[in-house]
Amino acid sequence: MILVDIDISKLPTPCYLVDERLLVRNLEILDSVQKRTDCKILLAQKGFSMHAVYPLIGKYLKGVTSSSLFEARLGYEKMGKEVHVYAPAYIEEEFEELLKYSDHIVFNSFAQWNRYKSRVKSHPGKKIECGIRINPEYSEQEHAIYDPCSNYSRLGVTRSNFKPEELDGIDGLHFHTMCEQNSDTLERTARVADEKFGEFIKKMKWLNFGGGHHITRQDYDIETLVRTISYFQDKYGIEVYLEPGEAVALNTGYLVAGVLDIVENGMNIAILDTSAACHMPDVMEMPYRPDIVGAGRPSENRYTYRLGGHTCLAGDIIGDYSFQKPLVPGDRLIFCDMAHYTMVKNNTFNGVNLPSIALYNEKEGIKVIKKFHYSDFETRLS
Repeated sequence: MILVDIDISKLPTPCYLVDERLLVRNLEILDSVQKRTDCKILLAQKGFSMHAVYPLIGKYLKGVTSSSLFEARLGYEKMGKEVHVYAPAYIEEEFEELLKYSDHIVFNSFAQWNRYKSRVKSHPGKKIECGIRINPEYSEQEHAIYDPCSNYSRLGVTRSNFKPEELDGIDGLHFHTMCEQNSDTLERTARVADEKFGEFIKKMKWLNFGGGHHITRQDYDIETLVRTISYFQDKYGIEVYLEPGEAVALNTGYLVAGVLDIVENGMNIAILDTSAACHMPDVMEMPYRPDIVGAGRPSENRYTYRLGGHTCLAGDIIGDYSFQKPLVPGDRLIFCDMAHYTMVKNNTFNGVNLPSIALYNEKEGIKVIKKFHYSDFETRLS
């Protein structure tokens, strides 16, 4: 983690701040994997959709992967490279427009493939490659909400439900079972996928390993990733895609927040102008406790506070932290690793405004690229 060496007093609060230098560092790591293996890595927009940096990301990665019409259009318009799409089911009224933006479309079931394949094949212009998502029924995911291989999962086709007689027109297979995991998990998962679906993989043009690869994490084992990619390339002569979201933006951004008030109820409680419920929902959903620059665990430093948001939700709690000095209204706190799954998942519960979005690079310094207003809240309602 590179600590912020930026004058945050120039920022409004709350504000997401992405450090372009750290983003480039991640992109260079991802590109090194592409160069070593000739695989293709895509940005999963569900994790990071800050399109102001899409031109930069597009210098390194091959394109985007999308989970909806709007994400597909965003990637098409803002990056202009390959656009891959997967959804558990497609919306009839959106499908024709989706075809305009897509290079690859992955279907979650053979029923969906059969419903839409004639429209894909008859679409004028470029050939759109199609795939089927498979469910290898193997996962090492500890968080049930992120486990696509749990019992009765709606995601992907299991081996018992696979229909090889309906593969005509299918160019590739896709599996996605990981979340924030290392390459040893991928290697074991890929082995199961190969055992169950290898006879069909050998007929494909490409295989997509999905996302959840923490490739830019400091302890990530890149050699095992390279070995796993090369195994499938050598065995089947196919292209390999990866579509990380978090690995692109991991440890590249911050959320700068202000202290509004200090209250006491058995302990000191600091109310902030940011909210776990609204601005960093994974803090409650995973759940996890984000790091704060200069803060420690409870009682590690002299002054301990519970940090809470300014919504009326009783459970809008970020966590307990200790500081070397007492907090007072007007102080600023810097939450770490706040680029991914924040901007894409935030909301305006209670009418709370969204944090501004800022970018830092050495040439231009701090640049606030987006501020939100009442109209952003008003126009999303009826």
